[in-house]
Amino acid sequence: MILFIMFMLFSMMILLLMIMAMLILSKKLFKNREKLSSFECGFDSISKSRIPFSLSFYLIAMIFLIFDVEISLILPMIKSYSIFIFMLNFNFILIFFILLIGLYLEWKEGALKWFKFEN
Repeated sequence: MILFIMFMLFSMMILLLMIMAMLILSKKLFKNREKLSSFECGFDSISKSRIPFSLSFYLIAMIFLIFDVEISLILPMIKSYSIFIFMLNFNFILIFFILLIGLYLEWKEGALKWFKFEN
């Protein structure tokens, strides 16, 4: 047990020395305007390099990705429909139930609304 503790302490000391050496020898200490700006063929930037990204587009893309993965799980089940009918029906019901719960929660949260209409 003592040997294990000594080995762990020695390993932690080596790791700590490596981290300290990395921080001391790192070349990322120089923060200037040229390194933080985008590069446009040697000229100064005319406009912002980072344009704002639509959050609603991101949410719709994530929802699409989730539903696409779940549909890709359902499609192989259709091919093997004749084998294990009871278990397959249970899996279909479970996956569709999860899909419907997710769709309902996203609908209630308002993530499916692209535009927010104000009256």
